[in-house]
Parts: sequence; C-alpha cells; structure tokens
Amino acid sequence: MRITMRITRLVNLCLALGWIATAQSGPLYAASASAETAKATFAGGCFWCMEPPFDKLDGVLATISGYAGGKKKNPTYEEVSSGTTGHTEVVQVTYDPKKISYSKLLEVFWHNIDPLTPNRQFCDAGSQYRSAILYHDQNQKRLAEESKATIAKRFKTPIVTEIVPLTEFFPAEDYHQDYYKKNPVRYQVYRYGCGRDQRLEELWGAAPK
Repeated sequence: MRITMRITRLVNLCLALGWIATAQSGPLYAASASAETAKATFAGGCFWCMEPPFDKLDGVLATISGYAGGKKKNPTYEEVSSGTTGHTEVVQVTYDPKKISYSKLLEVFWHNIDPLTPNRQFCDAGSQYRSAILYHDQNQKRLAEESKATIAKRFKTPIVTEIVPLTEFFPAEDYHQDYYKKNPVRYQVYRYGCGRDQRLEELWGAAPK
C-alpha cells in the first residue's frame, strides 16, 4: 500500500513538473520566434503602391496596409481619406533581419516615393498622403536620419519626409490588402494614371529591369 502511494505521488510530481515545463516553454518559444522577425513602417502615399516593392524582397515575410500617425482609434478608409483623422496611409513590413537589413528597406522606401513634395504623393494630395518613416525604436530612428541626410545630398530641394515614432498601427480593411494582386488591371490603371512611375523616374532614374 505504501509502495503504491509512493508511486502515485511520484507520478503526480512528474506530471506537475511536466506541466510547469510546458507552461514555461510556451512563452520562451514565442519570444524566441518573435525575436527572429522585425517590423518597419513607412508612409509613401497610396498603400496599394507601397506593398509591391517590399513584397518582392528576399527576407520580407509580409506587408500590411494600414493607417498611422493620427489620434483616432480604428479609423476607416473613408475617415482617413477625408484628411480629418491625422493619419496617413502606411505599409507595415515584417521582415527577417538575418536576410535583409533595415537600411536596405530604407533604400527601397526612398526610391519608391517623392520626398520633395509636402502633403502629397503623386496624384494624391492631403496630409493623409504625406511621406514618413515611422520608426519602432531608437536604432531605426538613427538609421532613418542617416539615410535622410544621405538622400538630401542628391537634391537641391529640401527633403520633407517625416521621421516620427510609430505610436499605433491600424490595419486597413481587407479589400485593401494585396490590392495589386486581387485587382491587377485596376491597380495598373490607377498607378499609371497617377503618374507614379513617371515621377519616380524623374527623381531616381529608370527602375532596374
């Protein structure tokens, strides 16, 4: 009887220790997984047009269109596009820093925007289309400021792109996500009609083939 009780207690102890180990391993594993990825947030006018240049980069895991920079919680596209929320359209990039650096993302960002025109990107006008780098930490801020200083040497006109902290990011409605994939014809018509590529070529030269 005593042996049976001891065995039962031992089994219960092992089960308890196993439960504790499992409970501890969950958060530790999650922290390890999240440490392998990083996020970057950029505003470059219409977010439909800012997803493609990042999606094609090796090391970029996902892009999400959304809103940031304002004070209204959970804004709708209609509210943001009215220019009354303080938000600007942004794209948030999730990437693997072992495969691609934040500096490389900054380079791609600059070459896909007009950094010389305030409160406007191509055919879209208003503060909701202002260009910005929304940094997630002080290292991103430092790299963004360094890249901006380098870009400024290229132009005679001052760079108006903001460098500001990301306070909160709100994903855009589902129909905006991957719009260029879901509606390729409409996307191309909009992009061409907006004069985006024409202006980018004026600023940065012909895009590499």
